[in-house]
Amino acid sequence: MGTDITIRRIDATEVEAFKRIRLEALRAEPSAFAASYDHWATLSTEEWVARLSEPVFVAFEGDEPVGLTGLFRQRSSKMSHRAIIIMVYVRQGLRGSGVARDLLKATADHAREIGIRLLELAVTAENPAAIRFYQREGFIEVGRIPGGFLHEGREIDDVMMVRRIG
Repeated sequence: MGTDITIRRIDATEVEAFKRIRLEALRAEPSAFAASYDHWATLSTEEWVARLSEPVFVAFEGDEPVGLTGLFRQRSSKMSHRAIIIMVYVRQGLRGSGVARDLLKATADHAREIGIRLLELAVTAENPAAIRFYQREGFIEVGRIPGGFLHEGREIDDVMMVRRIG
């Protein structure tokens, strides 16, 4: 695209950028996320800020947010070496450009720094492009939850994937 993309972990001072890209993701790809646009659109600013208590990484093209990913660490002491990759999204025009890979790398690097050894994620079985992307990035399918995802009344399998990073 000719413009540099920067990726950084955001904090409460950038809650508006988080809100813009998250709502865009939920509006553009409603079948890809367990969350709904309608629910997130009603959150208060305080609730948006609270969601940033877990690491959120945003890709920016200039000042414009164009992608995001998050990390949710398991809470149990015997599982604290595991974290779930959440909210993965890249704007349509930037797919295939390496932005998703760079977001995933930034998230994995941070996870490794805080002692995470195993990254996990769930992706809808109806998103083969995402499944192929995660496989290229070293994730392996470890199972499926039949009908684990409901979208517009339809049951869709959830594909569970993991990658060791430590």
